[in-house]
Amino acid sequence: MKPWLTTDPGLRDVLEELRSREPIFHHPELGTRRTDFERMTAREFWEVGASGRRYSREHVLDVLEDRSRVASHLELEDTWQTVDFACRDLGGDTYLLTYTLLQGSRKTRRASLWRRSADGWKILFHQGTVVEDDASE
Repeated sequence: MKPWLTTDPGLRDVLEELRSREPIFHHPELGTRRTDFERMTAREFWEVGASGRRYSREHVLDVLEDRSRVASHLELEDTWQTVDFACRDLGGDTYLLTYTLLQGSRKTRRASLWRRSADGWKILFHQGTVVEDDASE
């Protein structure tokens, strides 16, 4: 069995809740305004993009605000596929969600850290890594 695809059966509900939120910031039903994105991100949120660059919460929020104004971007997202979801409990109501995102010929592995709080789910960290050689053990 591949450990990166394993989710404890007791986490199935958490897995489904988080799966419905990924890819992060690409579900209009969860909000499309900056205030919506602020609500779903922890203040300490940051991201490592597929390029390897680090992005602050403010930078990500600025990009999302600009992107939400471009309808063609949303149409492109309709062709994206997510597969191979897995979830791990890290303690303290914090969870690691991993999955693969297929964007046409581009394939990335994604990892997000989520915290469940009284205000709902908050993302703490996100990383995307481009898959160039898909030889997995």
